[in-house]
Amino acid sequence: MAGIIRHNCGLVVAHTLHDAYSFIKSLQHRGREATGIAAIGKGRIDVVKWIGPVNRISNKTLHKFFNAGEYHTFFAHVRYATRGRKDQILNDAHPHTIGGVRHDYGSHVHIRDCDMAIIHNGQVDVELLEKEGADLKALRTGCDTEALLLAFKQGKMDEKALVNLFKGAYTLAIADKNKDHVLVIRDRLGMKPGVIGWKDGNYVVASEDVAFIECGAEQEKELRPGSTYKLFPDGSYASEKHAEPKPRHCFFEWNYLASRKSTLSEVPVKKLREKLGVMLAKEHKPEDADYVTFLPQSPEDAAKAYSEESRIRFRTVFYKLRDERSFQGSTTTERKNSINENLYLRPLILKELKGKTLVVIDDSIVRGNNSRHAINMLFDAGVKKIYFLSYTPPIGVIGEDGKPRGCTWGVDMPPDDSFIARGRSENEIARELGQDKPKSAKLEVKYLTTESMMKVYESLKMPRNNLCTYCIGGKHPFR
Repeated sequence: MAGIIRHNCGLVVAHTLHDAYSFIKSLQHRGREATGIAAIGKGRIDVVKWIGPVNRISNKTLHKFFNAGEYHTFFAHVRYATRGRKDQILNDAHPHTIGGVRHDYGSHVHIRDCDMAIIHNGQVDVELLEKEGADLKALRTGCDTEALLLAFKQGKMDEKALVNLFKGAYTLAIADKNKDHVLVIRDRLGMKPGVIGWKDGNYVVASEDVAFIECGAEQEKELRPGSTYKLFPDGSYASEKHAEPKPRHCFFEWNYLASRKSTLSEVPVKKLREKLGVMLAKEHKPEDADYVTFLPQSPEDAAKAYSEESRIRFRTVFYKLRDERSFQGSTTTERKNSINENLYLRPLILKELKGKTLVVIDDSIVRGNNSRHAINMLFDAGVKKIYFLSYTPPIGVIGEDGKPRGCTWGVDMPPDDSFIARGRSENEIARELGQDKPKSAKLEVKYLTTESMMKVYESLKMPRNNLCTYCIGGKHPFR
């Protein structure tokens, strides 16, 4: 099906509106374009979705939408989209629903008395749903999540078939007003993260454990890949394994997407990034650098570790006005605006930059927009030389099999994207990023090698074969 929306998202399931709101607010880094909450009661599902971050609508206001005592479970979702029109943000936002009465107010929408609702992080193949007999003519959006919900409603798909038949990446939750539970499913490869925890006598679910850490909940365990979890109104749950796990975790979750406070599959994000910084210093340690800095926010821990290992002085050079990610913009224009209107040099350090040589640490270089803007600002400030280092190997390259790499499993990096590393050497990438630099200025771009990155993961007991590395030239995760 054409126009499928690829996205990266965060989701939670809780038993109070307060917890659902607090949890999803802690996952804001996973999406800022739209937010949605479903309230599930006996024989009833009510939904509200709005454009923008979680705090665009307050918790106090939400309590005016949902009558106290009518609901036993709530799930919430944040997302960013990479395909689709701006006027479709609310339609494409989660939860997706079947049935109900819709009240659209432009900036937000209420859908009352729905039959079913779903939230989803990842991506599934809609063509496979059609092959299983799903009638998707009633689709209102181009979103794979809505298609999946329709297939469940029509009885063409259930949790066992989804786990065993479908080659896709997903952690999702489905509510049916005629059933006494919320169903949570994680794909057998574990590509998208998910954890189950405990809060005030109830079991709860979130994409990352940072939601529990910041909101007073305790993590119970990781959602087992290939399994389903039924969360009941009394706060209990039952799990069932439908397929043997075959881990192919997305390494980009640790390198960039996840919160530094999170632990995914027993690997702490902060510790891993620190080790990547140390490894980067061992591979690339210039002798003439005055300072080491980073592009906010993800690489900060790596940059500090790099500084300690290399003994090059650490300085915070950049700042952001808003805690948002340019990577999550829906269009090239939106991504560039996010960069130009959000990334700045600290005024107090400007005098120190003139004539200096800097090491700049970044988590990755995908399209190069952020990197180019940062490099230009530094050269405009009088920096004479920049070593621009990425602790993620080149993304979007052509693999040894001749196929262009990217991601079609829930991260905004489809194979036809404008990857700056495709077909270019490190020197050519430096020329591309530094095409506006002064003639006297110098720029070098270096990447951590894939082998070195793998050694870092293995040092934290994450086997390399348990990672999906397709976007950097690795094997296809489903073959």
